Amino acid sequence: MRVTLAAAAGFYPAVYAFDRPAAAVYALFAPVAFGVLSPLPGSGRERARTVLYALGAAAALTALGTVLAVTTASAVAGMLLVGFVLTFASACGPRMAGAAPGLQLFYILACFPPYAPGSLPQRLAGLAAGALLLAAAEVWLLPEPTPPRYADKVSRALHEAAATARSLARAPGAAATSPARRAGGVGTAPARGTGPPAISPPGPRALHAAAQDLRFSRQPPGTSPTGAGRTQRALAHTGGAARRLLEQLAALAARPAPPPDDAPTRELLDGIADCCAEAAEAVRGDRPARGAGRLLEMTGVFLEARGEDGPGATGTDPSAAWHARLRARSAVLSTALSALTAVAAVAVARGGARGAPGLPPAQFWYAGLSGPRLWAVRLSGNLTVRSVVLQNAVRTALGLAVARLVAGSLDLAHGFWVLLAVLTLGRTTAVATWSAVRAAALGTLAGAVAAGLLLTEAGGSTDVYAALLVPVMALAFTVGPLGGPAWAQGMFTLVVSTAFAQLAPVTWRLAEVRVVDVLTGSAVGLLCGLLAWPAGARAELRRGMAALLRATAPLVGLTVAAACAPSDARLRHRAADEAVRLTRHRLRIAEAVYAQYRTEPSAAPAPGDPDWLAVLNCATRVLVGAHWLPQERAPGEMPPVARRWAADTADRVAASMSRTAAFPAHPAAPPGPPSPAPPVPPGLLPYLVDVEVWLDDLTADLRTIRHPAPPPAPAGHGGAPPP
Repeated sequence: MRVTLAAAAGFYPAVYAFDRPAAAVYALFAPVAFGVLSPLPGSGRERARTVLYALGAAAALTALGTVLAVTTASAVAGMLLVGFVLTFASACGPRMAGAAPGLQLFYILACFPPYAPGSLPQRLAGLAAGALLLAAAEVWLLPEPTPPRYADKVSRALHEAAATARSLARAPGAAATSPARRAGGVGTAPARGTGPPAISPPGPRALHAAAQDLRFSRQPPGTSPTGAGRTQRALAHTGGAARRLLEQLAALAARPAPPPDDAPTRELLDGIADCCAEAAEAVRGDRPARGAGRLLEMTGVFLEARGEDGPGATGTDPSAAWHARLRARSAVLSTALSALTAVAAVAVARGGARGAPGLPPAQFWYAGLSGPRLWAVRLSGNLTVRSVVLQNAVRTALGLAVARLVAGSLDLAHGFWVLLAVLTLGRTTAVATWSAVRAAALGTLAGAVAAGLLLTEAGGSTDVYAALLVPVMALAFTVGPLGGPAWAQGMFTLVVSTAFAQLAPVTWRLAEVRVVDVLTGSAVGLLCGLLAWPAGARAELRRGMAALLRATAPLVGLTVAAACAPSDARLRHRAADEAVRLTRHRLRIAEAVYAQYRTEPSAAPAPGDPDWLAVLNCATRVLVGAHWLPQERAPGEMPPVARRWAADTADRVAASMSRTAAFPAHPAAPPGPPSPAPPVPPGLLPYLVDVEVWLDDLTADLRTIRHPAPPPAPAGHGGAPPP
């Protein structure tokens, strides 16, 4: 109804009051472009704001198309450039991706004959009228409720994490409140409250469900923070860390509570609860963001105190019980690291922090960069032939340029319909394109028959067409999006027939022209789909995941070497420099490919297919360990026997990772869980156990890749796959 009334309110006055047919065409197509062709995300006010922001670009494209319509060659060159730039710019976020098809339509309309630069004022006036009317309709006509904000979901998740951590710290048998907390020291609860008391500690299943609810795939369109700016990146970083934190707390909640005498663990869990509650309020904007300094200090205290009680306090089997307690403490430590990341990311997103002192700089590399630099990083990261964003841009630009060349060379009447067919029917796979083309051809034929009958019976009676346009548009813009390409093309054929019949005398041959143009555009789109990356993201997914695992494998050994030899600064630098950058780059590409893969229609995965999310999870876990394990700084180097054990185990995990990257994986079985860490001095054992738990978790991830649908991943350095 919004698009229909906005289009009618601009079209009728331009035709019947001012006799400006060029303005009428743009007043009609502007609401269609931004309201139907472009799936703008957000609430009505947000969509109206997007339309107003895009109005300047639409006017520029209309002017460019008007100028380049002088020859077919110039129009084709402009189409190639415009098609590539607008499609490639979709990497900037959902709003740009949503507006791109509508913006392309304005160049398409303007770049066709007749070459009439004198009509540009009319075109711009019609464009402005249609866009402004649509923006007003979005705000005042049947306004839609604002979708839930991602920040609110993150806040709720952090409140649940705080409730769970506090429940674990105060479980039955807990020791009395520590002197530090009674004295208002490092672990003192926040003075302004710790969140809504109505949230009771959820169970492991509820925590896992809450973590899944933070995935971008679960959010309404346009609400996920996928922009390249600092605030959007930090909010996405917060969501990923909160999801990982919930998964780790779910694993902790499924285990026995810390024993009453385990004061360091309970103290750290209390600190996690306090800081998560503060961050939950800050991410909503209810209080200033304080940063991760307090929790970082508590984590440092925990690292110093976790080995002081020694093996003698753990029962009748000191060695086994002490080792088990250290493994449990390592899981709590990794949970604190996820909480640290979440709290620091909130400070960047809501507090404007330009860094996270005490945390690895690579983790918040974006915090100190300007907005334009961050956009440049996003775009340059996709300038690779393996980027599906670049592939889509090339495919779309070539399809539109070829369609413009064909329409211009054959002098097709209403040739812009050829490009409109390419724009609306193109898909990322040849199979999906063929399905859309087949349905659209049938729908267009049916619509052409109906339009031909209407034009034959009504003849030149413009009153009939004027009376039918509004109900036909209302029906088309309601049924089309629901019924698929066949209904959309068929009903749109009726819309353009009733509209153009009011602009100039027409016959039933207008419907014939529409069929020829749509079939021509469908053929061009299908040809491009067959020649340019016809498999869409499916083939790139396998390549991208394999490249990610191969880039990640060397980082395992470098991280272990740096963690076991803290005095060797060169190893720490190597573990945090080139290998980390390469792995992060491969991870971003793999995530983008997987995101497109999830949007493509495909058959159900075969039983032997890898678990792609587990690949992303494994790479994320390696990066988290590479950040933190060398930062723990053991009091000295490990004995040679421990270093050999760690190096051998890391080599086996890395080799298994490389074999798994073959897809299908090498038949050799992945390594079993690492053997227990060898005896080392008591002061070094906690740090070696951290390495042991991390390698154990990586081994579990590799098994998950080979054998999908495993039990929940164990808590460790890392935890949940990225969105």
